[in-house]
Amino acid sequence: MVINRRTRLSAAPEVPVIAEPGPAASSPPTSVAAGQPQGRIRTHHLQQAKDNSERFAMLTAYDQYTAEIFDEAGIEVLLVGDSASNNVFGNETSLPVTVDELLPLCRAVTRSAARALVVADLPFGSYEVSPQQAVATGIRFLKEGMAHAVKIEGGSFYAESVRSMVEAGIPVMAHIGFTPQSEHALGGYRVQGKGDDGQRLIDDAVALTEAGAFCILMEMVPAATAAAVDAAVPVPTIGIGAGSSTTGQVLVWQDMAGLRTGKLPRFVKQYADLRSSLSEIAKAYAQEVRTGQFPGPEHCF
Repeated sequence: MVINRRTRLSAAPEVPVIAEPGPAASSPPTSVAAGQPQGRIRTHHLQQAKDNSERFAMLTAYDQYTAEIFDEAGIEVLLVGDSASNNVFGNETSLPVTVDELLPLCRAVTRSAARALVVADLPFGSYEVSPQQAVATGIRFLKEGMAHAVKIEGGSFYAESVRSMVEAGIPVMAHIGFTPQSEHALGGYRVQGKGDDGQRLIDDAVALTEAGAFCILMEMVPAATAAAVDAAVPVPTIGIGAGSSTTGQVLVWQDMAGLRTGKLPRFVKQYADLRSSLSEIAKAYAQEVRTGQFPGPEHCF
C-alpha cells in the first residue's frame, strides 16, 4: 500500500463498519491468528488483520491472573500500560510511574500469557530526552520485562526515536491523539484532531509509520479523523475513543469490568459490575468469620 501524504480529512473516504458473519452459538469468534491457535500472536498477525478487514481486541493487564484470563479468553494484545500508575499504584495520573515499577508487572504478564502479544508502555521521562534514551529504555522492557513490543506516546517529533528503536530490533506501537503523558501541555483530557487539526494527526501517523511503527493507537479522536488516519497508513490502527473504523480496540480492564468507580470516559463500555460483586463477596466472608461459620469442619485439618 502506498502512503499518500496528501490525504486530507475532508477527502477521507467513509470507512464502513465491517460486519463479520455471526458465529454459531457453540463456536468462539475467529481471532487474527486463527491459523496458529497454539502459537504466539506476532505483529504480522495484526497486519494480516488489517489486510483482511478483520478486527482484534486489546486490554490492559498488570498481573498474572488477569493476563491468564484475558489470554485464555482470546484477547490478542495485552498492554502493560503506564495506566498502572492510576489503576495499580494509586496515583492520580500516569505521570509518576517509573520504569522500575512497570518492569515487574510486565514480567508477570508476559510469563502468564501463552498466546497474546504483550506490549509495554514507555513511561513519562523514559524516552523524551533522545532517541538513544528511547532505545535504552526499550531494551530494558524487552530484556528485563520480557515484553514483545513497546508503546510510545507522541507525534512526528518522535519519529527518529521510533526509527532508532526499530533499527535496534524493538517493535514499536505509536500512540497519537490524546496522549495522557502530555495532559498538562494539552490542557487536560481533551479530544484531539477536531476539524482542521485532523490533518496534524494524519501527518503524525504517516511520519511514525514511515519511521517503522507497526501499529498506530489513537485516543480520544473524532471518528471521522480516526477513519482518515486509518485510510492514510498501511499498518493496523487501534482505537480508544476513536470510533469503529480502526482494526483494533483497547480498554483499561478495570474500566471495562466495572472495578473503577466515579465518572467514566464516554468511550468506556462496562461489561460487568465487578466492584459490586467483590464487595458482596468480601461482606459475606467477613460475616461468616464474625459469626464463626467460617472456617467450618471441612476447612480444618
